[in-house]
This record gives sequence, structure tokens and C-alpha cells, in this order.
Amino acid sequence: MTLAGGAAAAESAAPFRAERQTVHREQDDLLTAGLGLAGLRLPTPPAFADAVHPTAAEARRRAIWSNWRGIADLAPGGGYGDVYGGTLGAVPGREFSAYAQLPGRHAPHRVMVQLPDDFDAGKRCLVVTAASGSRGVYGAIAVAGAWGLPRGCAVAYTDKGAGSDYVDLSGAPAVGPAGVAEAGSIPAFAPPKGDAQGVAFKHAHSLDNPEADWGRHVRQAAEYGLDVLNRALPAQAPFTFDNTRVIAVGISNGGGAVLRAAEESKGKPWLKAVVAGEPSVLAPGKEGRALYDYATEAALLMPCALLAMDDLPQPPLAAQRQALGAARCASLAAAGLLDGADLPAQAADAKRRLLANGWTEASLRSGALSVGFDLWRAVAVAYASAYGRYPAGAHPCGFGYAGMGLDGVAHAPTAAERAAWWSDGSGIPPGAGVGIVDAKAQAGSDPTFAGLQCLRALWTDHDADAQRVQAGVAQTKAGPPRKKLPVIVVHGLDDGLIPPAFSSVPYVAAAQAAKRDVRYWRVPHVQHFDGFLGLPDYAARYLPLLPYVYAALDQAWAQVESGAPLPPDATVDAKPRGAGNALSAEHLAVPH
Repeated sequence: MTLAGGAAAAESAAPFRAERQTVHREQDDLLTAGLGLAGLRLPTPPAFADAVHPTAAEARRRAIWSNWRGIADLAPGGGYGDVYGGTLGAVPGREFSAYAQLPGRHAPHRVMVQLPDDFDAGKRCLVVTAASGSRGVYGAIAVAGAWGLPRGCAVAYTDKGAGSDYVDLSGAPAVGPAGVAEAGSIPAFAPPKGDAQGVAFKHAHSLDNPEADWGRHVRQAAEYGLDVLNRALPAQAPFTFDNTRVIAVGISNGGGAVLRAAEESKGKPWLKAVVAGEPSVLAPGKEGRALYDYATEAALLMPCALLAMDDLPQPPLAAQRQALGAARCASLAAAGLLDGADLPAQAADAKRRLLANGWTEASLRSGALSVGFDLWRAVAVAYASAYGRYPAGAHPCGFGYAGMGLDGVAHAPTAAERAAWWSDGSGIPPGAGVGIVDAKAQAGSDPTFAGLQCLRALWTDHDADAQRVQAGVAQTKAGPPRKKLPVIVVHGLDDGLIPPAFSSVPYVAAAQAAKRDVRYWRVPHVQHFDGFLGLPDYAARYLPLLPYVYAALDQAWAQVESGAPLPPDATVDAKPRGAGNALSAEHLAVPH
């Protein structure tokens, strides 16, 4: 159905449809689906009673487990619940979800509002957020939900046109509003009919280049939040942007999304403050580098360059890294892309080239994780399709997606695999039983090299496909935030996926040069993925980002609520906890 009425409808004609309302109390709740901290720490996801036909409640519980585990470090000794964050106690309330449609776009984005029973009428607080990476609509629950819900704020989410609404192109039923395949339900993503085979998903195949609309997705989620508040709490209505305190927060791609929302200048100001953690943002000017640029560069050069570095974090396993790196060095040298007569010289030249292009020793070191998990190629394949607005089956480098096991052999997805996609998928394969099909794969020790060369050429060449992809990237460039809008940017200096030098550093410099109210916390010993800090070597070397994001939210809220001054720019005096030690507040040295 289409929702109407209320302040949100008056301020925007954005249509919302296929709404669901659910209640979450007693053995269920908004923040952990009844799992609590102990249940979220379990190494295996909540099981479906029927693996082929999960209920909506089961799919939701498993999605919440997956997204907490993918974003936060919940391992014992990691500090969550005692050093920072909450204890993840039950937060009862109601949940509202719908599809939101931007004018002129093919696919909707999912929006959701979590309204706690103890919503604080005095605060009139609405936290709006966007999923990190390409995750589904629960993809920021560990960021915005964990901070906002226990404080009596409503929280509005968007999957920003991505998410785990995977579609089996064989004609199998697609998931609907509840995250399960239900007869007669409206799918969240319905790819154009064609001859393509395998699996399609919204970020890559919607034909919309969703990243260009990230700021508008966040705005629509906030509008949906106001609409829900007006209908759910009529005695306290109206809720408008004038009388409701709306603050935005996100990390990674979600951080980039809230920065894009911050720049909107048409109409009345609607955001009161913004916090962006490790933001993937393409800054104005020549200093920033596009994600597609440095991801394709890293995909080619980093496996070789890492051979010139010692003491890399584990995993990936040293033996696997050595074999992949040696093969890549040989491929690059044979193609004339590296200098050096032997393997050590070639690895040193690959490292030299990356450092010359702005990578740091710290970002290369933690970037080993992305090499080990083939993340650079995963990003490049999906984003090339999204930027160029290619449908499934039309990737300019011949890539596609299919059901795939650990053996790397494509197969028709099983009913059980399809049933778990919405809950388990990260929004970009490989993962959740879906893998990348590489039409250019060759026999030998470096089978992905030809495909990676093709992906890189879409950035460096000037043919029609390259121009199409580059035009899509250009549409994602950010502007400065609105004047007088408080913004806090937090970034780990060891980030190897979204290096600060390419993203937050040029963004903050441009914003501050434009006299915008932007503060910047630089945090040493923080890489990109809190979720991997359960690995002992990563726990010893690196600190989590989330405590700094929560602290920045505290500072932003104090400014909104009482006019307290924002914290100054800072390089945090953080220290790793070392092997076998529990995290303490002294290690974090969070600014106050």
C-alpha cells in the first residue's frame, strides 16, 4: 500500500509501499531478536526449523545475527558490553518496513523504522542510517540501532539500493517484504527478463547506479521515519523536520551515504548532525581517489606487493599468500606492468608503485585481508556493473554470478541456499553460496589475471564501456556539507579497504576549506573490519572503530540537545592491546 498523510507526506511526495508492521517483545526484541549478547556470540547462525521454508521471524533473527557478526567485535575480551557499547539487553518495540521509490529509478530501496516502546517524547530523536557495504536493511543495526534504541530514539534504516535481495534467474520465487519467498508478495528486486543465467542482485543489476543516490536514500528513510512516528504516536504528532531532532550516522559505504545526505541544500535544513565512520566518499577536487580506481589497482598489484612486506596479519595463511603473490608478480612482469628480473625485485616494484600512488605501509598491511578474501575483485566486478548500469548477463568483462560451493564450481542454487540468501548475504558475492563466474578465467596459477586486467581497463581506457563506467563514478562525487551542520568524521589510520588518504582526508580538507563545521578524529591501529577482531592476530594488532563512532554520536547529540561545543580535530592516542590481553578503556583513549 502507499502511505499518505502526516508531516513526511507534506514535505515530500516519496512513495512508500508494501509496508509491514511487526511487534517485538518478550522473547523477541528490536536490537537482537531475542538473542542477546550471548546468542549473538554463538559461532553458527540461528537455524531455520524448515531449511527450505523459513518463517519471516526466523529470517529476521538470522539477518540480525549476521549483520551484528559482520560489523561488531563481540568476542570475549574484545570490550563490547563492558568497555564500550551496551550490554545488548532487550529493547521491546515495533518495527515498520516498506519499499521506497526514488523518481525515475527502476528498483526500490528497503526502508525500516524501529520504534522502541520507551521512545522519549521529550527528546523527539530520530536516528537515520544507511547500511555499510552493500548489506541489507539491518546492515547498520550494530551502529545506529545499538546507540539510538537504548536512548529512546527511533531509528530509520535504508539499504540504499543494495542489500541481499538476490534473485535466481532460473525463475525461482524472489523474496518479498518479509525477507522470505511468499506467494503473491511484491519482490524487492525484479531484474529485467532476458537470457541471463545464474544470480542477480540489486546493487549490481538494478540499472540505477545506486551510489549516485545515496544521499537521497538517506533522506527518504528519514521521511519514512517521520511518517511512521506520526501514525504510530498520534498523541505526540505532528513530527516534522522542524520539531524532531534527526541525526545521521553510518560507517563505510553508510558513512559515505550520510555525508552525501549532509550536502543537500534545497529546502529547509533537515539534519541536525552527522557522524561518518571510515566513509567511502569521493571527495571533490583532484586529491580524492575513487573506490573503483584504487580497488582495481589493489586487485592487480597488492598480491605481488605483499611479498615485499614482513609480519603481515594472519590469516590469510602465509603459504596461500606466497603462491598467489608469486603467480601475480609473474603475470604482471610478463604483461610489462612491473620491473624486476626476479621475484623479490618484482614484489618491491609493485609495493613501490602502490606507495607512490598514495597507499601507506599500514594500509597495505591491513589490505592483506582483502587480498586473502578476494574482496578487491568482488568489489570491482559488482561496482563496474553498477556504475555502468549493466543488466545481468551484460557485464563488459564477461563476469556473472551463480550458485557456487567452496570448490568454485557453479551449480544451480538449491532451495535451501535461496532461502538463506536474504539473511546471510552481504550484498556482494562471493558468499552465502553465491560466487563470481569469470568468463576470462584461464588455466594456470593466476586464473583471474585477465579478468582483472579488463576491470582495470574500464578505469584507464577510453572505449565506450570505460566511458560508461567512468561516467557512473563521476555521478558519485560528494560536495561539502550544508553550512552550520555539525559533522564528525572518524577514520582508522590503518584502514586497508577505504584508506583515509583517498577518502576522508581529502573530504575533510575540502569541507574545512569551504568553512564547514567538520571535525576529524584520526585513530591509529584501527583497520576497516571490527568483525575480524575475533581473530587472535587481528585482536593483538588492531582496535575496534565502533567505540569512537559511539563517542562521536554522544558528542554530536550533546551539541544538538544542549549546544555543547563539538570536539576539536584529534589524532587519538590509542594503543594496541597485544596478544592475549583484554581490551581496556586505556587502550582506546576515546576523546571526551
